[in-house]
Amino acid sequence: MASGFDSVWAIDLGNSYLKALRLSRTADGAEVIGFDNIQHSKILTGGDVKPDERDELIALSLRQFIRQNDLGKDAVIVSVPSQNGFARFVNLPPVAQKRIPEIVRFEAAQQIPFDINDVQWDWQILEEGKDTESKVGIFAIKNEIVGAVLEHFGRENINVSHVQMASMALYNYALYDRGDLLNSDSEGIIILDIGAENSDLVVCTKSTVWQRSIPMGGNAFTKAIAEAFKLNFEKAEKLKRTATMSKYARQIFQAMRPVFTELVGEIQRSLGFYGNSNPDVKLSKIIAVGGGTKMRGLLKYLQQSLQIPVEKPDSFKRLTMGTSVSAAKFHENVSDFGVVYGLALQGLGLGRIVSNLLPQRISRSMEWSKKSKYFTAAACLLLVVSILGLARTNLDKVSYNSSENVRLRSEVQNVIDRANEAERKLQEQKNRASASAAIIEKELAPFKYRDVIPLLNQMIISVLPNERNDPEQKELYRAFADGDVKKIREIWPERKERKQIFLTNISVYFTQDLESARFGAKEEVMARGGTRMSRGSAGGMTPAGTMSSESDSEVRETPGVARSRFAQTYAGQRTEGTTAGTAGENAGFVVTIMGYCPYRDIRELMDPVGAGEDKSKWGVITRLMHLDELKGVFDGNSPFELYKKLDINHCKLTIGEVDLKAAMPPGIGFVEAKPGKVKGTESSEQVLIDPMTKEVISKVVELDENGKEKRDRYGNTVYKTNDYWFKLDVKFVWREAPKEAKSSG
Repeated sequence: MASGFDSVWAIDLGNSYLKALRLSRTADGAEVIGFDNIQHSKILTGGDVKPDERDELIALSLRQFIRQNDLGKDAVIVSVPSQNGFARFVNLPPVAQKRIPEIVRFEAAQQIPFDINDVQWDWQILEEGKDTESKVGIFAIKNEIVGAVLEHFGRENINVSHVQMASMALYNYALYDRGDLLNSDSEGIIILDIGAENSDLVVCTKSTVWQRSIPMGGNAFTKAIAEAFKLNFEKAEKLKRTATMSKYARQIFQAMRPVFTELVGEIQRSLGFYGNSNPDVKLSKIIAVGGGTKMRGLLKYLQQSLQIPVEKPDSFKRLTMGTSVSAAKFHENVSDFGVVYGLALQGLGLGRIVSNLLPQRISRSMEWSKKSKYFTAAACLLLVVSILGLARTNLDKVSYNSSENVRLRSEVQNVIDRANEAERKLQEQKNRASASAAIIEKELAPFKYRDVIPLLNQMIISVLPNERNDPEQKELYRAFADGDVKKIREIWPERKERKQIFLTNISVYFTQDLESARFGAKEEVMARGGTRMSRGSAGGMTPAGTMSSESDSEVRETPGVARSRFAQTYAGQRTEGTTAGTAGENAGFVVTIMGYCPYRDIRELMDPVGAGEDKSKWGVITRLMHLDELKGVFDGNSPFELYKKLDINHCKLTIGEVDLKAAMPPGIGFVEAKPGKVKGTESSEQVLIDPMTKEVISKVVELDENGKEKRDRYGNTVYKTNDYWFKLDVKFVWREAPKEAKSSG
């Protein structure tokens, strides 16, 4: 029953996303060589989605998947929802091997709660005993369910070779990837797959599996919000996904609380039933997967209520990444790939459950389809032999009848042959000319717009504080450019009075539709707080006017490290901004700029209030709004235009204190510890140091005149804030974007 393909595509048609994973077999196991995660235009089980529209939404997602991926000759294995399936495990008495299929069919007719002619079913031996009982798994699903799933793939000419229930795929994933937690049948783990409409609860041990489908998922939370706020389904779904950023967050979570309670109650009842039937099995952990795990607070609530550790996987332990795939993008959605991981393992012959619910008529058709090419080749060969025999006979007859003119006909034929050969070579050269022109054009295409990104970087650097934008401190900028630390401290001894911005990171990517493009599509959040680093490990500080060598590094937030209490998200709401274009009409760049600033009020340098037309008061964002007016940069002919500055989804500024104990962007200063030598700090604490001036730039404990920690009247330690970090997410319309770039998507 094991497939054992060299490579396989596994596809799961969920209610919110189409998830797909391509694995290949390696000497050590399995390797990811392709994946995709396509969101449907609407949630398939939304309140206003009709059956015909649902079929069309699935078709659109499948067509997009086919456009983006090459299925080639890989086998395709798909899942069917567990709530529509049946799985039962029975013990067979010791019998001869040849009698097992007969007994299994009898057991299937007794166990399956439908007419056996109305279902697709399969079985496999899980534990084979010679003199003892054999354990057999029986799996079934109704014909119309399998037919409906296969119809979607058939319309797009995708040949499916295997069909499996989602719950059994999750068991394959658990047994292969988390086998370290399954050492015996007395130790078990729980796989909880929280989907949009249903949640699969799968209890796994070393040789057994038990599953139950709970008719609750992410849609239940959406419906609760819709009912509480009197919204339609789509608006309620959007409010649910942005709940943590909404000013109504408390009311939203209050509306969802009954659903939290009901979901936990269903899980407790299911586990209680399993515990009564299997009292010797100890459940050690819950591994939560699926789109529902992205809901903030859900996993913590489950752990507190069930008193079982809950883990959301951020990677697959036994799965290696191919060189052609993006590991960062894969791990962003790794919790969504549990089902397709298990399906692909079955396709490679690495899964414990290998049953196939594909209808037999389709399976037989596929087998005949594989053999038909041999029949066709044999028929063609026979036809060629017949034609050659007939031609040979006619040729011999003609040659015999015209023997006296053989020499003349031979000379004529030679001239004709030479003419045909010359014509063939001429056409061959003409064909090569057009192919060569296409190759040349293709090779030169990447260099057509090679100066756009440097021009974009030059534009970003030009709007920072410098001699032209802030002539009051031009001596400071000159001293900094010359590396004259002594002069810097003489001119501006107070660091907080220096109007400087240091860049540590600029991340840029092109999109054909700025309206739908997301910030941080390739970004993970990373925290630096509390970690000890050696000198230089934090990356270099880059002054205004240059770019960091880590120009595409990522930001990551470590669990358990608190965000700075002063960090805030600031979208320009006080000054006018550009509102260029509508969705689908604007090609341009999505840019994330990170860095830090010593000035006492970073907002004054970034987006000052009430600057108006007074250019001397403009900040970084203000200048980005008036790129055509910047003299010496574009002089009224900027190829870029700031996109929708007033909309937080398109222009967002996040700031916070430079603090080693809080989350912040990487690359800020250098970590040093100088016992007894760092003025204004405790002798034992680590601090961030300005690479040039050697000044402390991170938040530190204030000391009194006796060198002791300062405390306020409540006994709390008093801290001194030095520099501030920032993260600016903006979008720029590219006015000169080529037409093909705008229309190709």
